[in-house]
Amino acid sequence: MHRPAGPVLSESSAALTHEVEVVDERGRRSVISIPAERALTVYVDKRELVTLMTLGGAPEALTLGYLRNQRLVRSIDDIVSVQVDWAVDAVAVVTRSGIADVEARTAKKVVTTGCGQGSVFGGLMDEVDQIVLPAGAQLRQSIVYRIVETIRTQQSIYKQAGSVHGCALFSNSGELLYFVEDVGRHNAVDAIAGRMWLDGMDGGDKVFYTTGRLTSEMVIKGAQMGIPFLLSRSGTTQMGHMVAGKVGMSLLARCTGKHFLVLSGAERMVFEPGLLDAPPVPR
Repeated sequence: MHRPAGPVLSESSAALTHEVEVVDERGRRSVISIPAERALTVYVDKRELVTLMTLGGAPEALTLGYLRNQRLVRSIDDIVSVQVDWAVDAVAVVTRSGIADVEARTAKKVVTTGCGQGSVFGGLMDEVDQIVLPAGAQLRQSIVYRIVETIRTQQSIYKQAGSVHGCALFSNSGELLYFVEDVGRHNAVDAIAGRMWLDGMDGGDKVFYTTGRLTSEMVIKGAQMGIPFLLSRSGTTQMGHMVAGKVGMSLLARCTGKHFLVLSGAERMVFEPGLLDAPPVPR
C-alpha cells in the first residue's frame, strides 16, 4: 500500500530571545536577554482553532503535536501541509478530508494548570482508559542519573534567559533524542509529540523528561505518545498521579543529582544500590 508523503512544512524560524535594558538595585543599567513570547493562531482548513502562546522555536512541530495530543487528527498521513507565517502570527494547516465533528469535539475546553494556561478538550479524559502502555518496559537507575546529568549540562535558553520550560525525549539507554524549550511545558511536550509523529517514532522504549510539574495534562499527553516513563525535577499533582496509575505510567519526581522519588509504576524500575555507594563524580 502506498504511503502518502509527509506534510509540507514551512520550516519557519523566529528569534528565541529579546534584549531589554534593566536597572539593578544600585541604579546600574545593563542589557539582559529574556525569552521571546508570541501568539500563534492555528487555522485548520481555514477554520480558526486555537491561539497558542509560544517561544516560536518549533512552530510546525508544536502545531502537529497539538493536533495529535488533542486527538483531532489521528494520522500524520491526514495532514497535507503546515505553513507558519510570523508576519500575521498564524499557522495554516490543510488536511486531506477535514476534522469530523470538529465543532462538537472542541466545544468543551478545560484550562489546565500548565504555566501559560494550557488547555485540553474535555473529551480527552474519556479516552484515558483506552491507553495501554508496554507492561515489560524497564528503566535502570543508572539511566535516570545519566538523563539528569544530560539535562544539567544541556545548553539551553533557560540558562541564557530563564523563564522557560524544557522537555526532552530519551531512549531507554539514556540517549538524548529531542530537546525543546517553550514558555509553557504543554507547548514543549506538543512539539516533541509532533517531531515523533513526523519521524514515525514509537514511544514504548522511550523516557520523557520535563522541568515542570507532572500534571494530568502532561501525563495524558505522555501516555498518548505511548511513553511509559515520565521524569521531572519538580513534583506532581493529585490528578497527575491518579491518571498515571490508570494508564500504568511510571512517574519519577524530584529528579536532582542522585535523588528521585518513584510515585507510581515502581515495578518497572531496576534499582542499582551500588550506585549510591560510589564516590560522587567531580563536576
